Amino acid sequence: MYLDKAKKEEIFGQYGKSNTDTGSAESQIALFSYRISHLTEHLKQNRKDHTTARSLTKLVGKRRALLDYLKDRDINRYRAIVKALGLRR
Repeated sequence: MYLDKAKKEEIFGQYGKSNTDTGSAESQIALFSYRISHLTEHLKQNRKDHTTARSLTKLVGKRRALLDYLKDRDINRYRAIVKALGLRR
């Protein structure tokens, strides 16, 4: 499995406040970004997998909503997570 408990704790530890910080916007955005990159690689090899394509679209929308929320609440945290994940070019 590509996303096990250890990988989640690593992501939450790196972008959240602690390894068990699963609810902060930064940790959720980082987790969604990891899943988006995995699904993108899957779709490059399996281009007719429409179910995964739909899941990818939904994940991108969820990440976008969290980024918008963070941008409205705290612009400095928004800029930090965007820079850390390299979401904008």
